Amino acid sequence: MSTVPTEFERTEIGEIQIAPEVIEIIAGLATVEVKGVAGMSGGFAGGIVELLGRKNLSKGVKVEVGQREAAVDVSVIVEYGNRLPEVAAEIQRNVKRSIETMTGLTVVEVNVQIHDVQFKAVEKNTSVEDTDSALRVK
Repeated sequence: MSTVPTEFERTEIGEIQIAPEVIEIIAGLATVEVKGVAGMSGGFAGGIVELLGRKNLSKGVKVEVGQREAAVDVSVIVEYGNRLPEVAAEIQRNVKRSIETMTGLTVVEVNVQIHDVQFKAVEKNTSVEDTDSALRVK
């Protein structure tokens, strides 16, 4: 059975194909741009939660891509102190806008799973006396 590319994929000089991994990367970058997102989560299946690194920009993102539409699932870690529904809604808006602008696909849904809350690290407060005594030669 032969399939004819849709108008979206075919131009007068050739065919255009967007790999699902490209959509995942766009969604991942759009997610971490949102204020309050600490990073991406690998999800429950992986059992390991990591902050987004440059090596894997699609971590925590799953997409289903059709001829003209896409559905996205993102798993995130949110910074403590942010309102979770507001952060999730902003992720949905930013991911939808980014994918539609860059690819021309229609995003039919963006599902956000919040897997963890990250607390800010408490910095060690050293007193002046401790610093002075550390600098002295004994």
